[in-house]
Amino acid sequence: MILLFCGLSGAGKSTLANSVKELLGRQSIPVEVIDGDAYRACLFADLGYSRQDRSENLRRLGYVADKFAAHGIVTIISAISPYDDVRKELVALYRDVKVVFVDCALDELRRRDTKGLYRRASLPDDAPDKLTCLTGVNDPFEPPSEPDLYLNTRDSGIVECTARVCEYVLGQMAFVQRRRARHGQ
Repeated sequence: MILLFCGLSGAGKSTLANSVKELLGRQSIPVEVIDGDAYRACLFADLGYSRQDRSENLRRLGYVADKFAAHGIVTIISAISPYDDVRKELVALYRDVKVVFVDCALDELRRRDTKGLYRRASLPDDAPDKLTCLTGVNDPFEPPSEPDLYLNTRDSGIVECTARVCEYVLGQMAFVQRRRARHGQ
């Protein structure tokens, strides 16, 4: 299965992905986390932040995730993934892609500002450090139209969100096992 964690910067996608990996790992369920920032820096440095490049980044992440998932590894893509059409494209293209919307209100993200991005986006236009392409502030973010799982990290902490994702994964795995048993596979 591929879990596509999407949401604004600072919402908690990577923290949650790593927490889910740890908890499922304790149950001997193999999990791989594909962090969008890390992959962009190491493998996809040729991509910028235009709509076309952001979409291509997610397509590449999806391709890599599918390779892990094909070997029975629960794979979590942790990426902003701002465009609903590209998320839907991955759902249609690959098997068992589940969209997890990691939501958090913009005022809370500005308060957290873990990477200083929201501060930079709010600088005057002529400031040399002005960030002009921050998703959700001065670049669009399209919330998933039909996420498989919705989490609000402003209202729920990491322990609760991790538990909800793990319960979802285990439920999906049980469903697949029951289906296979019914069909003699």
